[in-house]
Amino acid sequence: MPNQGFSILGQRKNAIHKTGEAPCTMSCDTKSLAGSVSQRACVFCGSRVVLYPIADALHLVHGPIGCAAYTWDIRGALSSGPELHRLSFSTDLKEKDVIFGGEKKLEAALIHLIEKYAPKAAFVYSTCIIGIIGDDVEAVCRKVEAKKGIPVRPVHSEGFKGTKKDGYKAACTALFSLFDQKALPASRPLSINILGEFNIGGEAWIIKEYYRRIGIDVISVMTGDSRVEEIMKAPEAKLNVVQCSGSMTGLAKDMEKAFGIPFIRVSYFGIEDVAKALYDVASFFEDKDLMERTKDLVREEIRAILPEIQRYKMDLQGKKAALYVGGAFKAFSLIRALDALGMEVVMAGTQTGAGDEYEELARICKPGTLIVDDANPLELSACVMEKGADLFIGGVKERPIAFKLGLGFCDHNHERKIPLAGFEGMVNFAREVHATVTSPVFRFFDR
Repeated sequence: MPNQGFSILGQRKNAIHKTGEAPCTMSCDTKSLAGSVSQRACVFCGSRVVLYPIADALHLVHGPIGCAAYTWDIRGALSSGPELHRLSFSTDLKEKDVIFGGEKKLEAALIHLIEKYAPKAAFVYSTCIIGIIGDDVEAVCRKVEAKKGIPVRPVHSEGFKGTKKDGYKAACTALFSLFDQKALPASRPLSINILGEFNIGGEAWIIKEYYRRIGIDVISVMTGDSRVEEIMKAPEAKLNVVQCSGSMTGLAKDMEKAFGIPFIRVSYFGIEDVAKALYDVASFFEDKDLMERTKDLVREEIRAILPEIQRYKMDLQGKKAALYVGGAFKAFSLIRALDALGMEVVMAGTQTGAGDEYEELARICKPGTLIVDDANPLELSACVMEKGADLFIGGVKERPIAFKLGLGFCDHNHERKIPLAGFEGMVNFAREVHATVTSPVFRFFDR
């Protein structure tokens, strides 16, 4: 167990576990420890991750201009059509607005932007300062909606002690309010919604093509490359398929309660998980022809990529990887994918994992693996150095840590430009890992 440098953070000792030493009883699913400089993001960050990929909607940040840093470019979302989501709008509240209120400024901004860009809906994100000055954002949204005739939804993402998970909840509340309450639930045969896929590198297009080939109708993707009209029709689906369990499970449960639509959890990352996801969806519909088409697709895709995967595996066998991601479901898939490449995971951490998820992580990892919850840069650096990792997989905040330590880094979250989902995504992942781990530049670092 690494403990050098942790003396000032004694309360964190139960958030780091070494597999094989004792039962995994992690201290998790709590607020970040004050002063720990956690890798977690704010409530607004969580809400915009979920909603910003809706490409034909207006997204307006109600708060100081600094909050607008958390907009599309920090987590890209590709669109096959409109790109209104790529424009970063803010009410840019100043000292005067904080004193006298920003409601008039918000109303004027909404009306101007709606008239100029003609969006299909508008989302207004309340950031922390709004929770202090008390602007009635809901009243402004109702007023503008009545004037302009499009849905205008408040997204309550203010909160100083909240976390990204609270932002997910706020976004899902806004999404649920868009559903057509008059739609006939489960009225389309062989139909699904995909929840928690944000099309960062074009993954939604790959996944939708698989379902098209086997005969499944994808009504909506929430929210990668999505459209407001598609989201409104989501209650017509027979099944919800939840890809990112942390951000969208709550919405899936709400839809099950309101519309009777069941849901399953899947992952589209890694050969094993992609195949299982397709089989699980096919099994739900109990259609023999559908299952045969699914088997044919899986066989065809694996046959096409396996030779290249095996070539990379020859060089990567025995290399060590550390990973720190948002949710534990993503960590499970990464561990299986790295195992398929012959690599050993020596550290697995998440920002928002729950106790049962950490128990599962401890079960699938080899003895001696460090399991970490809600870490900070000091802890991550110490863990990675202790375990002698050759590769660090994380997001935009973990990149500087890896580079400062002279480690290869792979972005599995915000800034990547290539798709990692599906069978072809596994090839992209293997290619990037191989190029990173075998790069000659790391010979010049003394670790």
